[in-house]
Amino acid sequence: MTHRLRAVGLEYVETAPLRLVFVAEVSASPEAVFEAFTDVEGWPRWFRAVKEARSTDGGKGRAIRLVGGGRFRETVMAVDPHERYAYRVDETNAPGLRALLEEWTLRPSDGGGTVVRYVFAVDGTVLLRAVVRAMRPGLRRAFHQAVRNLDRMVAAA
Repeated sequence: MTHRLRAVGLEYVETAPLRLVFVAEVSASPEAVFEAFTDVEGWPRWFRAVKEARSTDGGKGRAIRLVGGGRFRETVMAVDPHERYAYRVDETNAPGLRALLEEWTLRPSDGGGTVVRYVFAVDGTVLLRAVVRAMRPGLRRAFHQAVRNLDRMVAAA
């Protein structure tokens, strides 16, 4: 890994210089969705951008490789059963990043499924922030595709 990022706390989802927030509803229960989040090695089955994922430090960390070559060493910041799963990127090969925290929150929907909310909280160089803003539509599509895949995977299980 080339770049060490600033250590941020969970409050960063509200205070980051750039926050992307995406929301979707799935038919799966919060329990089933949460179980998929905590099965780190299973992420590539439903989140197509993730090429490889493995749990580290006895579940306190994650090592992620993306399809495009991005690599991340992360610290799991919150594991609130059936409600929240969050992680902070500590090291990456992506240039320009200064801090990155991702938070997934779950709440039961009125229809019996789950409302999934994803926050991508980031800081970086001016160029990186401009690139992330420009990537918002693609990140939104990736998020929606991932939660659809997760919903199908859970329904098939």
